[in-house]
Amino acid sequence: MVLATGLESLKMSLVQCILMLERAEIIDFNGHCSVRIPGTEHILINSGPSARNDLSAGDIVIMDVHGTPLEGSEVPPMEYHIHTEIYKKRPDVQAVIHAHPRWSTLFSITGTPLKPVFPQAALLGEISTFDRVDSINTSELGGRLAEALGGSRTMLLKSHGSVITGSTLEEAFALCIYLEENAQRQYRAQALGMPYELNDQEIEACARHLGKPALYRKVWDYYEVKLRQ
Repeated sequence: MVLATGLESLKMSLVQCILMLERAEIIDFNGHCSVRIPGTEHILINSGPSARNDLSAGDIVIMDVHGTPLEGSEVPPMEYHIHTEIYKKRPDVQAVIHAHPRWSTLFSITGTPLKPVFPQAALLGEISTFDRVDSINTSELGGRLAEALGGSRTMLLKSHGSVITGSTLEEAFALCIYLEENAQRQYRAQALGMPYELNDQEIEACARHLGKPALYRKVWDYYEVKLRQ
């Protein structure tokens, strides 16, 4: 069981993650992030009513994997089922982010495949699209999404947003950044011609060299400084 000081630190890391994603225009007024509490069956997630650009530790909800709040009066977002159903099926996942990124969502709106066009995109894996525009506000829909995600890290939601998973909060954050950066580069490159797509050998090499905790932390630190500027 995580100690109280560790729990507060984890809450503040989650707050920081959401604030950085909001500043990067990847999360808006409705996005949400969660992280497992080590050694428990509980998770932290930002509350539904919270302002994503003005969060504090008081806006973080502790709940179980069935969505039941365990303390305080704040309630989770209505799409908490995205998080709980993934956690139930994926013991390897320690953090889940549901965002509404502008560039990536354009690809799900048009049905245009999102392909790896720069090295960090090799870490995203194959990016499929969940073919529903609905809010994922039931366990049934959450279960279908988790099933469609399978063992992947990333999924787009049709005309809606994205779902990113990670073995750490820092990894999930970095993958959110990489997804949106890749989408913007691919979109803009298409104005000039056919974008170059990384081949299988390049994907394997880039993933091997770039999928490291220190590099995920480097992305986190960069955006943390930007948040203070």
